[in-house]
Amino acid sequence: MRDGYDEHPINPLPPVVWLLAMPILLGELAFGAAQAGLLGPSAIGLRMDLVQRFAFDPDIARAMVEQGVYPWWHVMRFVTYPFVHGSVTHALMVLVFILALGKMVGEIFAGWAVAAVFLGASVVGALVYTAVPFAQGALFGGYPGAYGLVGAFTWLLWMRLAQSRAPTGRAFSLIAALMGIQLLFGLIFGGRPDWIADFSGFAAGFGLSFVVAPGGWRHLLAKLRAR
Repeated sequence: MRDGYDEHPINPLPPVVWLLAMPILLGELAFGAAQAGLLGPSAIGLRMDLVQRFAFDPDIARAMVEQGVYPWWHVMRFVTYPFVHGSVTHALMVLVFILALGKMVGEIFAGWAVAAVFLGASVVGALVYTAVPFAQGALFGGYPGAYGLVGAFTWLLWMRLAQSRAPTGRAFSLIAALMGIQLLFGLIFGGRPDWIADFSGFAAGFGLSFVVAPGGWRHLLAKLRAR
């Protein structure tokens, strides 16, 4: 081994990725401890209690708009629902997205920009979910924010392909595959209309990248002027 060799075998994650993942990790540890009875008998229903407290309810959001009253404890659900999940599997799948895509996007975007994409996509996903009349049932879990990171990653690929004059449609292969998988699972197992929030989150992540990415808006203007 060469003197002074200090490369890490695994590239470290950007701090913002840990900040987004940590509430989910800590929550799952707490839920596991509660299920095992380590936190006392009153904590066995901790997961459902937190879902009820922090999940996003479109009916409540619609009522707030109709009445013109916006209590903070309901408004905060726009940014708390991504951090509570219905099961360990649900949480693990979201964590895979956050850790993998957050790392790739975070290598280019500033930390605040990664957080803005995740939280912004979560908010937009909830808003669109609310605006669709047939969308019923509580919204919880980090998929809309994770899909926002997919949108940011797609934007990076799209910009790279555009700069090399390659077909830019290839950048959307990941979201196309995810849409196909989600449609297949929906047809086989049935499902709730959460996909509305998920794919709205993707669109928000892609759009926000023009604003928060380094030089994103400048690249867009240059592309438009070149036409």
